[in-house]
Amino acid sequence: MLSRANVAFLHDVAWAALSLSIALWLRAGDLVSYGSFLAVATPVFTVLAAVTFHTTGLYRGVWRYASIRDLTAITKATVLSIGISIPVLFLITRLDGVPRSLPLLQALVLLATLGGPRFLYRILKDHRQQARHGAQGRQIAVLLVGADDPADMFIRHCASNPGAGYRVVGILGKDGSRVGRHIHGIAVLGTLADADAVMERLAGSADKPQRLLLSPDLVEGDTVRQLLEVANTHGVTLARLPRLTDFHDAEEKVQLRPIAVEDLLGRPQVVLDRQGPVTLVSGRRVLVTGAGGSIGSELVRQIAALEPSRLVLVEASEFALYTIDMEVAERFPGIDRRAVIANVRDRAVIKALFAEEKPDLVFHAAALKHVPLVEANPVEGIMTNALGSRNVAEACVSAGVRAMVMISTDKAVNPTNVMGATKRVAESYCQALDLAQSGTCFVTVRFGNVLGSTGSVVPRFQAQLAAGGPITVTHPDMERYFMTIREAVELVLQASALGVLEQHDQGKIYVLDMGKPVKIVELARQMIRLAGLRPDVDVKIAFTGLRPGEKLFEEIFHGAEAPVPTARQGVLLASPRAVRLDELRERFATLEQACTARDEAAVLGVIQTVVPEFDRMVPGAG
Repeated sequence: MLSRANVAFLHDVAWAALSLSIALWLRAGDLVSYGSFLAVATPVFTVLAAVTFHTTGLYRGVWRYASIRDLTAITKATVLSIGISIPVLFLITRLDGVPRSLPLLQALVLLATLGGPRFLYRILKDHRQQARHGAQGRQIAVLLVGADDPADMFIRHCASNPGAGYRVVGILGKDGSRVGRHIHGIAVLGTLADADAVMERLAGSADKPQRLLLSPDLVEGDTVRQLLEVANTHGVTLARLPRLTDFHDAEEKVQLRPIAVEDLLGRPQVVLDRQGPVTLVSGRRVLVTGAGGSIGSELVRQIAALEPSRLVLVEASEFALYTIDMEVAERFPGIDRRAVIANVRDRAVIKALFAEEKPDLVFHAAALKHVPLVEANPVEGIMTNALGSRNVAEACVSAGVRAMVMISTDKAVNPTNVMGATKRVAESYCQALDLAQSGTCFVTVRFGNVLGSTGSVVPRFQAQLAAGGPITVTHPDMERYFMTIREAVELVLQASALGVLEQHDQGKIYVLDMGKPVKIVELARQMIRLAGLRPDVDVKIAFTGLRPGEKLFEEIFHGAEAPVPTARQGVLLASPRAVRLDELRERFATLEQACTARDEAAVLGVIQTVVPEFDRMVPGAG
């Protein structure tokens, strides 16, 4: 039994054999006069066309999905066939008396006879599929947001694959430039600002949308929040259009991507300079402390992708270290690595490890970061965050490390809690070592909350939602800066490359541009809506009062730290007050003695002298 490709080949060869006669008849209206020419030319052209059709890949396509690409292939095969046949026939017949317009007419005949059946077959097949699926009522009416390439691909996919399950009833453009125009017959009904009015207008018709589908190129926090409000008002769901790489030719229901919490808080994508981090890391020995934590593990992933010559993972938690070490082994099997269980509090162990490994770069992410827990256990927080950072920094100097990057937090600015104060103390120590030109470049990078980190607000809200509520928020006015872990680490590497390779501003701190702060209560409401529920109706929001050490508003810069833009988008530079290294070393010695004695009052007293702006909130205050 002949395959479909062979049937198509025979179809095309047959039309090729007839095309010369048809073209002559159209041109001269008389075939008898050209009988001797046709007797020679027809078999010659047929053979040449058969070879050309086969070698140009004309039968790789499927008639069911005939497209512009197939038409291009037919045109190419037609032009080649006729172009090759003309000199061959000239040598055989001299083409005496043959009309000069014959090749052009024959090309038009071939294009019509080869392309026409293919596109007619597709039209009939599409019509039959649409009728069948329409009768079964399986298609969901959708309104697209974004008159762009993903919308174009989605419309074409749905038109050629009725089994995809969706029927596009309209499009909303980003602006008014395309309103009133059409994409594959689908009208652009308005702009983003018109979303509510368009939904209202379509609500009483057969084209009432059941989904709002947002183009991935328009997924930004403000846009997502606006459309989520519209979707909830009209009782429909909001989802993301697939990316261009997610579409397939198979007749299957296309998979829409749900809107995630990260989309609610998303900002325009920062243009990253990949070459800087590559130059910084590639071929170098890199050590990461806190390698199993939220930030540390993402640092490890992104650093591993930059191909260091050796990667050392340092972590106090056995399970966290095992998890990230196994991930690196699976994803980057070629990397020379070592996993070390060690606590940055242990000065001798850290110094010996650095002397043995001799890293070129150290990323210090080890810290105790949960504000209420550190507030309840201040000595523990100080021993890890302050003394531990001192131990790592001094080990870097002793081992001749080229650069140390310290991960800090916005809570170090005008701290009201012990955790923030300990991080500011650590910043001060690295700052002092940098100004003292110790031989190691110290780069401190400060940023706010990251989505998805252990113990952060988003996982807590998700767990409370899964339990049916209520969602607990400490205060209706509380605001926080948010950034995804991946984005934060990408910018950390950008800032590190900037500080180490390009413009090492001694004693200054790199601050990630966190965008606009987000009200926590609004985040809670949006997460409830994402779950398809109504805030304060289906799920209650309860206010529990500020926890010890919490501020209503976090700050990225101290009042005296005038921010300065850098050469990298998303990275700013601050110049905090500096403390002399000899003075800091004395206070750290006193701090270590107080921690050993577990004298909490003395410990906090030393911290206060290093960070005079530390204004600790009274535990339990509302």
